[in-house]
Amino acid sequence: MVRTRWPWISLLLGVIVALNPIGLDFLRSAFFSGEQLSRNIAQPIVLSALAILVLVGIIEWLVRFVVFKRRARGAS
Repeated sequence: MVRTRWPWISLLLGVIVALNPIGLDFLRSAFFSGEQLSRNIAQPIVLSALAILVLVGIIEWLVRFVVFKRRARGAS
């Protein structure tokens, strides 16, 4: 049952991916590493993963929006 339009599943997935030990290592390598090569390798990976998570969140929001509209239309 859809109760909210907020894409909470995608948000939870993003938090799990970012806050596990591998995700934290990639974030450190991408933005806080002292080596340029490490930053150049990790930044595109992290930014691509962020773009994918944003896209999944938008898709989830759109699906929830359509389901919400259909249920509201059917109830009246």
